[in-house]
Amino acid sequence: MWRHEIGGTGVFPRVERSRNGIRGTAAALIVLASVAGCSSSSSSPSTSASSPSTSSPAAPGSNTASATAPASSLSPAATGPSPCATSDLNVSLGPSNGAAGSVYQTIVFTNRSSATCTLYGYPGVSLVSAPPYSQIGLAAQRGSTTPVKLITLASGATASAVLQVVDALNFGSATCSPTKAAFLRIYPPNQTAPVYLADAAEVCAQPVQTLFISAVQAGSGGTS
Repeated sequence: MWRHEIGGTGVFPRVERSRNGIRGTAAALIVLASVAGCSSSSSSPSTSASSPSTSSPAAPGSNTASATAPASSLSPAATGPSPCATSDLNVSLGPSNGAAGSVYQTIVFTNRSSATCTLYGYPGVSLVSAPPYSQIGLAAQRGSTTPVKLITLASGATASAVLQVVDALNFGSATCSPTKAAFLRIYPPNQTAPVYLADAAEVCAQPVQTLFISAVQAGSGGTS
């Protein structure tokens, strides 16, 4: 049924106004529903981001496992007994002999600790004055005649190295400046604490190479 209302400037159908209101309300509800739906989807956490990873742990022997494995290039000393500290060793002079203008002196290292330890490489050797132990000339140069090996010393066991001291008189005075030393200063391989042993050898004060040292070898050794 049509009802009419007279007012203002003319006649307006009440039903049309009512229908427009219904349409406007419906449209507003649709817009609100859409906004609510967008808000809900944007605020909810992503399933893939919040769910835990489903990848399984790497099996032994896989690339991941091998990447964390200890490096195979470690020296034998790193996986066995510790290196012999200077305090673990009794350092002494063994036999010596002379040949072709040089003296060959054996340096002996004895493990005086109760634990097994190792020596590897070369001792550091130089001739020095009386205290405060000033170095005279050049330190010993490493020789290559003795192969470098890891030496394992049980308690009481010994190793040795051979020091060649070239006669300073083989060189002219101006070139050598021969000077008598008072001590040998010896650093066991890979150590920073020295041992001093009395030695009155004559050495060049000038930078002339007169000392040569071998790598350590097992046993009390002999001279070469």
